[in-house]
Amino acid sequence: MSKKTRAWLVLLIFLNGYVSLSLELVVLRQLAFWVGSSAVITSIIMGTFLGFMSLGYWMGNSQKIKNEQIPAGLGVSFLVIALLTLFAASFPLVTYYFSVMYSHGIISSVIQTFIYSFAFLSIGPFLFGFNTTLLSRCLHDKDKNYTGNIMAVDTIGSVLASMATTLVLMPFFGVNNTIGLIMLMAVGCAIVAYRRWWVWIMGTLLIIAGAYLNSNHMMRDVFGILVNNANSTISVQEVDTMRVLDMNGLPMSMYDTESGRGADYINFVNDNYIYTLPRNRKYKILVLGAGGFTAGLTDSFHEYTFVDIEPTLKEISEKYFLGQKLTDNKHFVVQDASQFLKNTNETYDLILLDVYSNSYQIPEGLITAEFMARIKSRVADNGIVLMNMITSPSFDDAYTRVFDNTFHSVFTQNTSRQVIGEFTPWNPESITNIVYAFYNKKNDGRIYTINKTPVIYDRY
Repeated sequence: MSKKTRAWLVLLIFLNGYVSLSLELVVLRQLAFWVGSSAVITSIIMGTFLGFMSLGYWMGNSQKIKNEQIPAGLGVSFLVIALLTLFAASFPLVTYYFSVMYSHGIISSVIQTFIYSFAFLSIGPFLFGFNTTLLSRCLHDKDKNYTGNIMAVDTIGSVLASMATTLVLMPFFGVNNTIGLIMLMAVGCAIVAYRRWWVWIMGTLLIIAGAYLNSNHMMRDVFGILVNNANSTISVQEVDTMRVLDMNGLPMSMYDTESGRGADYINFVNDNYIYTLPRNRKYKILVLGAGGFTAGLTDSFHEYTFVDIEPTLKEISEKYFLGQKLTDNKHFVVQDASQFLKNTNETYDLILLDVYSNSYQIPEGLITAEFMARIKSRVADNGIVLMNMITSPSFDDAYTRVFDNTFHSVFTQNTSRQVIGEFTPWNPESITNIVYAFYNKKNDGRIYTINKTPVIYDRY
């Protein structure tokens, strides 16, 4: 084996490792639009990916595959990987998959992810493992002690993919263009492995299909996607005078261009807590989960800090959602909510937590007692904490009951729970917006008993 041939084989191992992990990260990002990014969803995808890759490692050692057949096998394999990347990661096709799931009554995100993983994340990962073994066999013909180098090169490719895909490609070039690059790399590997005219033709057709389905035209004009980066997929839908800001497949904020009103729960917060604030001084308001910046929208007096991890949110909201610039008293911080609370020493008169978009896609780290304790530490004396939740008004599911227990384990006194909108307590499937409130006022913990009831002194 010549040095040139060995160099090409090493390059293919590197690209195989790069493409495999990059595809996994893109899939996780695309599915977050529909099923969220909880630990359960991630474990299903990663488990399927690694399981079939291990099977590929095993099958690549089959003695039925002769060495002279390896180049053709690699060429076909990389073309199939490019094809599966097109189906597994392209937003239009993923959207069609979930529309089929919902039309057949399959609404569980866990079941949807399981079916998706076995349909689209079985053959591709199998081929990644299969390719690694075939390439290793070629290199072992030259040097039986090359195993360590092979694993190192494959791992370096994966490490580079993990950094480049999440830190550079998806944030700055978009998820759709990252998919195109993955397909281009896979096709390039096929051509390097097996230089035949039909490989060139098939690879070219795949790249054209990928470029069309993942084009900016398709994203913006057909699906209305304004942002599609590592954090979020954002679109703005408009029906009559009502605009809806969607993030990752969920309505995050509403705004009526005629009345200036927002979603019902935001109207409740604005009408009862924000627009009633005294003007004897400038109160400090912290909003965790900026949404469409409708909290306190018309208040240009008090000081607001909006915190969200999506850096484009302010620009998108001003340009496409609100149609107006935010007033100068609104400050936007791009940061994780928990990290912001950890790093700030500021206390706030009103804290609004608005990161729970529905009861299925929940940022798990933000429903813990530890996170709520951080919020409590940042509320000023006589200040108020508000949490917008989407749960069962009548405590009909375990999630609602456990969250309620968690909330009261931290905010033990001076709390309320306001149901927004109409509901029936007799329907166990009824869920709606519920605003939890904590009032940071002194409370000595006394109770009234038959023996001691000084209510007249407490009241007057």
